Amino acid sequence: MTIQPVTTSETLIANREWLAALHGTDSTDSITLDLSLFTEGVHYQCGDGCEPYGRVYSGVPVGKVTESKLYGPYDPDAVCGRQVLRGFVFAEVPFAPGQTRIPAALLWHGSVRSAKVPGGIDVSQVAWHPRGAQIRFV
Repeated sequence: MTIQPVTTSETLIANREWLAALHGTDSTDSITLDLSLFTEGVHYQCGDGCEPYGRVYSGVPVGKVTESKLYGPYDPDAVCGRQVLRGFVFAEVPFAPGQTRIPAALLWHGSVRSAKVPGGIDVSQVAWHPRGAQIRFV
């Protein structure tokens, strides 16, 4: 039996049409996403037979679940903490099949094109909160 090491690399090109300016992109925070709270096809895509890794889309708005301290999709009608917009997933994030906790970068201040946010966002529903994101919508 012989063992043949294999090395691969991957380049991701995130769709950042939702980002209106570079302000804030140099100081993102590290967060952990709870994939079980997100919706496939809206917030992320799963891999297929050729590409086993799925991807959480860049620009998904997120809130922090009070109990678990993990992040899920922002929902102004939630009562678990996700009703406070904490920011946006900055870069497209790959994840392995079966993975439910995903590290990501959070854009918590800057400018965002609301019409280009994956899954959409109703800016009239976003209320100011002392622990919320500092986002200017254009």
